[in-house]
Amino acid sequence: MKKYDYIIAGSGCAGLSLLYRILQEPILQHKSILVIDKDSKKTNDRTWCYWEKETGTFEAVVSAKWNSLAFLTSDFKKNLDLGSYTYKMIQGIDFYNFVLDSVKKFTNVTFVQENILSISSDENFGIVKTNLANYTSKIVFNSTSLFNPVITEKNSLLQHFKGWVIKTETAQFDTNVGRLMDFTISQEHGATFMYVLPTSKTEALIEYTLFTPKLIEKEAYDNALKKYIKEDLNIDKYSIKHQEFGVIPMSLANFKRTESNTIINIGTAGGFTKASSGYTFQFIQKNVSEIVLNLKNNQPILNKTTFKDRIYNWYDRTLIDVLLSNKLTGKEVFTRIFKKNSPEKILAFLGNESTIKEDFSIMKNLPILPFVTSGIRQLFIKR
Repeated sequence: MKKYDYIIAGSGCAGLSLLYRILQEPILQHKSILVIDKDSKKTNDRTWCYWEKETGTFEAVVSAKWNSLAFLTSDFKKNLDLGSYTYKMIQGIDFYNFVLDSVKKFTNVTFVQENILSISSDENFGIVKTNLANYTSKIVFNSTSLFNPVITEKNSLLQHFKGWVIKTETAQFDTNVGRLMDFTISQEHGATFMYVLPTSKTEALIEYTLFTPKLIEKEAYDNALKKYIKEDLNIDKYSIKHQEFGVIPMSLANFKRTESNTIINIGTAGGFTKASSGYTFQFIQKNVSEIVLNLKNNQPILNKTTFKDRIYNWYDRTLIDVLLSNKLTGKEVFTRIFKKNSPEKILAFLGNESTIKEDFSIMKNLPILPFVTSGIRQLFIKR
């Protein structure tokens, strides 16, 4: 059985972010590391967007930025000046290439392309069993779905989306302003909006996004995109350069951060997809940064939730409960939030960076009864 200092199970955003940060630390960069994934990261399979105030760790692969985002409904439109925040986009293939290129000089890092069948632990080691071999390490960092809770229509909404990157024949887009949420489209399925990020005057990512208990018919995504491009953006001639489809759980279920002292869940597996919005990238970066700090200081990787984590988790679960129980529509909730608050305050709140005072100033703009009843309900549900 082959032994390593660390095993990273899954080489997606969380796994590769952790690997990169470990290798940037002189104290840690000579540790033996095994990365296991059934797939090689050679395709542009996803796009990550996030916001931050400073220059980030992966600034070199940011493909586009915006300091202004629009929020639209049929009776309310607002361009949001993001203040000290910048909204950023990273293409999956650029991220993968950046990390994998940086790893090439490290002979202590091994990649294997195998199917992970199980992850277990004894008192001192984590054990990963694949279709070809067994591996052990002092710590296994897991971003697979092996330990994920059961997702049902009763405990979760699904954020599902189909995105097209289109190229037009003539200049059609204002590259200074993206559309964060356009709720002017049909709400027949539930909370539904378009997301438009122009990367040049002739190119943009256009994404049809829904928060619903289940997926819709495949052709409905394409039909909605075609209709929006033609009728709302007034674009007739364009080509589709890239397509992507994704499903993100927005769940009341409990994603555990640890399975044992030797198995640490990261990424979505560890609950680092924000349940109320689906954003993941910035929360992964904060988590892996803390993990590397603990490794550097030779401290246990407990990955525990702080009091602030629990507060934001409660906020998220309360909102999901409100939406699942149909007390309010997603359109109504987000319109009230964006109508009455500064964009900078909203982004701080959505990024788990706001103060309690700021939280209350946002919440006071929402109907009291639905959120109080859902909030109390979530306080007493055992998870």
